[in-house]
Amino acid sequence: MNLPQNLKYTKDHEWLKIEDGVATVGITEFAQGELGDIVYVDIESVDEIIDKDEVFGSVEAVKTVSDLFMPLSGEVIAFNEDLEDTPEKVNSDPYGDGWMIKIKISNNSQIDDLLDAAAYKEVIGA
Repeated sequence: MNLPQNLKYTKDHEWLKIEDGVATVGITEFAQGELGDIVYVDIESVDEIIDKDEVFGSVEAVKTVSDLFMPLSGEVIAFNEDLEDTPEKVNSDPYGDGWMIKIKISNNSQIDDLLDAAAYKEVIGA
């Protein structure tokens, strides 16, 4: 299982890459594997300020639809529009071209609540 050490993780199976007050967010390799083939990514929250743990969108797979939860409070400043035409990038490159949103972080103290790769590994039992 690929768990890049430079990323942060949530118990909701999302990863974050934090740079200069902005977090790029996607779902982990584990999550996309559990969901199966991703057929649609629904993000309607661009330009909205959303609190941590609130729903910012959903991902639809062949098997199920799953809500996506904000890992940190902040403003959704970008959506990966490539996913509108090629949602399968979430499966093929979850930590790269399969990213979903970018958040302008409003509460840096919440970063301390995120998991490192080792702690996330324990969550998924890997």
